[in-house]
Formats: sequence, structure tokens, C-alpha cells
Amino acid sequence: MAQPIKSVGDLEAAGLIPAHSNLTPVAEKYAIGITPAVLDLIDPTDPDDPIARQFVPRPEELVTMADERADPIGDLTHSPVEGIVHRYPDRVLLKAVHVCPVYCRFCFRREMVGPQGLGTLTGPQLDAAIAYIAAHSEIWEVILTGGDPLVLSARRLRDLMERLRGIEHVKVVRFHTRVPVVEPERIDDDMVAALTASGKVTYLAVHANHPRELTATARAGFERMLAGGIALISQTVLLKGVNDDVETLASLMRGFVENRIRPYYLHHPDLAPGTGHFRVEIAEGQRLVAALRGRISGLCQPTYVLDIPGGHGKADIGASAIAGTDGCFTVRDWQGGEHAYPPAEAP
Repeated sequence: MAQPIKSVGDLEAAGLIPAHSNLTPVAEKYAIGITPAVLDLIDPTDPDDPIARQFVPRPEELVTMADERADPIGDLTHSPVEGIVHRYPDRVLLKAVHVCPVYCRFCFRREMVGPQGLGTLTGPQLDAAIAYIAAHSEIWEVILTGGDPLVLSARRLRDLMERLRGIEHVKVVRFHTRVPVVEPERIDDDMVAALTASGKVTYLAVHANHPRELTATARAGFERMLAGGIALISQTVLLKGVNDDVETLASLMRGFVENRIRPYYLHHPDLAPGTGHFRVEIAEGQRLVAALRGRISGLCQPTYVLDIPGGHGKADIGASAIAGTDGCFTVRDWQGGEHAYPPAEAP
């Protein structure tokens, strides 16, 4: 198996960038990481390859727009102790690690992750995070994110889950991860046992942005997790040049459903530094979501969301199909036609 790509030199050796491409300044600022599984998906002869676009650095990453910020969704605003983000009353993020097997070029936590990032929680820091969860009885769900929590060994992940087992008011544990698609060989029986060791209802959000990521090996991992009692949901980022067309999004959402993964969130790209070349206009995102509504099954419909900058949480920004007041409404169908409701006359 090929070795992971972690440097500009590795990218050149793999033929993913030309020699002397002068990407060293980008690599010095933002981590590089491409697994062998991802490398197998990239067509190095295609300058617009949608997989490469997600993981191969570009000079544009050094261009920071005026509205971009290091903490675009306000994690630090809602972090009472290291490793915890408590933005909503009934759930917290637990960020035990800030490293990943791959480094997405659009990552909204790119200032925090990687070898130069915030690192892994120390023993005392993890103790304090668990103590915070135990002390707040309103916390119903713990969401493990990062970084990618599945970079932890099965043993360490099991130990962490067993600590959550003893907190009675926590009923649901959720994982947000890229591992099932970028390092699918890690999803073995030991990992599934570790993921479910809390004894809580367990969800796992599979992050994939293009249908080519749903490989046969990834699908085997999905089956293993489902057989182990883990419910699967999806998260996808709407990215220019990757999935900003109806056909690609439809294929991806159908692929999720065919693998018993419930489409959950379609994220509008966050205002992370150096990611402007990935962002589409909100109106274009709304058009795409509306087109999906008429084209594919209701089972395949994600919710189009924006994380409001500054830590104000998520908002559903799918275009509303209904407008009006005083009991008289205009409803827009998936083809753009407008209809009065209730109708002026019975048919």
C-alpha cells in the first residue's frame, strides 16, 4: 500500500503537483494529509479532479478575504473548558484530538488542526472535559469531533466511551468523521466495539462530498457499523468545483441512502481563511437544493445549513417554498411554478 502524503515533496513524487510549484508557504501554514485510499481516487491527469481539489493544496489558500476569520463558527466563544464546545443547551462537542488522517483544504477548523494545531487533550484536560459533561445534567448528547476522533486507537476510544457510560443523563453519543471514506480499513470489529462501548444510542456522521468517495471498501465499513448497531447520517460541504451541480449532489445523496446513511446536513462553506475559492453563492446553493427536491426521492434530501459566524449556531437556509399572510399563501413547486393556497376555486 502507498504511504500517506504529508509534504510538498510527497505531492510532487506522486505527480499531484508539478515540480517547483512553490507550495511550501501553504504547507508551512496549513497541514497536508492524503491517505492511500484517497490517493487511489485521484486522477492526476485531470486538472479539475473533484477529489484532488478537496485535498491537494493550492496557492489561493494564502489569500484571506476581509470577511474570513480564524474561528469562523465561534467555537472558542462557547468553550467553557479545553476540548468542550457548549453552544446549544442539550449537547456539547467533545474535541479530544485536533489531528486528522486527511486535511481538507476547505476545513473550517484549519487554524486549529494539524501538527501545528491544538494537539490532543492531555490527561488532566480530558478529565476536566468529562467532569464538565458529568456536572451538567442538561447535556443529552455528546458529539465527538475534532480533528477526527477516529484517529484514536480502538483501545483509547473504548476507554473514552466507557467514561461516558457512567454519565446517566447522556443518552446519545455521536461521532463526526472522515475515516470511513478516507481510511476505511480502520473500520474493523475492534473499532465498531469501541464506538459502541458507551452503551448509549450511537450515531456516526459520515463526511463525504463526492459520490466517488463511496467505494466498495467504504461500503463494507458502513455495513460493519450498521451491523454493530450504529446509526449512520451524512454531512457534506457544498464546494465549488467538487459538487456544485445537481447531478453530482443527486448521485451522492442517493449513494448515502443506498448504504442506509440518512442524508443530514449540506453545509454552506464557512468563512475560514484562504477558502474563498470553494464558496458558492447562497442563492446558487438554494437553487441546487430546490432542484434536488423535484429530481430525487424525499429520502435523499439533506438540510442546507449555514453556521452563523460568531458562534450563533446553524440556520436552515434552504429557500422557503411558501410566502404570504392572513391565510393566503403562494407556494412554489420544484420547477419554479407558483400556486395560490388555498386555491381560489375548487377544481
